[in-house]
Amino acid sequence: MSLPSLEAWAAEETLGQRLQSKGVSRREFLEFCGKLGIVLGLGSAAGPRLAQALQALKRPSVIWIQLQECTGCVESVLRSAEPTIGNLLLEMVSLDYSHTLMAAAGHHAEAALQQAMKANQGKYILVVTGSVPLADGGIYTTIGGRTAKAVLEEAAEGAAAIVAVGACAHWGSVQAARPNPTGAVGVAEVIKDKPVINVTGCPPIGDVVTATLAHFLTFGALPATDSDGRPLFAYGKRIHDQCPRRAHFDAGQYVEVFDDENARKGWCLYHVGCKGPATFSPCPIFQWNGGTSWPIGAGHPCIGCTERNFWDTMTPFYDRLPDVGGFGVERTVDILGAALAIGAAAGVTAHAVATGIHQVRERRKLPVLPPDAGKE
Repeated sequence: MSLPSLEAWAAEETLGQRLQSKGVSRREFLEFCGKLGIVLGLGSAAGPRLAQALQALKRPSVIWIQLQECTGCVESVLRSAEPTIGNLLLEMVSLDYSHTLMAAAGHHAEAALQQAMKANQGKYILVVTGSVPLADGGIYTTIGGRTAKAVLEEAAEGAAAIVAVGACAHWGSVQAARPNPTGAVGVAEVIKDKPVINVTGCPPIGDVVTATLAHFLTFGALPATDSDGRPLFAYGKRIHDQCPRRAHFDAGQYVEVFDDENARKGWCLYHVGCKGPATFSPCPIFQWNGGTSWPIGAGHPCIGCTERNFWDTMTPFYDRLPDVGGFGVERTVDILGAALAIGAAAGVTAHAVATGIHQVRERRKLPVLPPDAGKE
């Protein structure tokens, strides 16, 4: 993902005109919108609708504030896949404030923030990375002499929508792990009167951030979310259900020690701590660094970083946690895996019997026809 263009948008210039001036053809833009529709779970057929809405945009404003965090989320978004939801997104918006990416500093940066909020009151998208420390009056993170809480509340007041990016903005992340000395909380714990969507992960996948913003720009609303405020198009399924190693789990084939022969065969990482059965994330589908790889693909177990309180509930990261909430039918995964490894034939037989019983029950539900039914 490239940095924002140095050439400023003209006041009345639309995104379509902007992209045309940058050499992006109509065909290329439609192809991009088709892929974006797939990412958003709308299907490629939604491409023309996305293109029509996005092309008519006139310089939407994004203000990005960073609170108590490590800047890893910014680094992740800057590495969105090429050719590029990421590049095009920064051409779709006016990134009016981001103290990591902007050239200005000090008083000039603060002036840019105030100017952007005033000029786009009620219309800008607020992107937030980092947690909000509340202990001891919030002194653990101050920006321009003000607490992170004060900066967030001021920026949120005039925002049309708020996107909390990363585990820190979601619930506090490592700062909020027990004993949470700074009293760190997520954005939604402070802002109650505005829509907040959580793009979770430590860090999140950059393409999920940009796709979430693109959804808002297209439809004027944030995408549908799960019970934890995460976009369903990205966090609607567990890693376990999409993992290419799932067949090895079902067969009871596990890596027992890192770099053993089973690891070389690409077997399941559950026995060395993988939290995929308890983690909702698009990592197996989106992957990282332009689809190059992802933790499990590289031989490392998932640590569950898209889940709330994962620093406390998922640790020790390399130990099995069979009682982690969210396992569903895999709650007794050790027993299930062993049974499948020892008695696969019995499992097939049991499935056949169950299927037969189900079919008999379904047939019994059908209406009984008279003997002469179907005769002329």
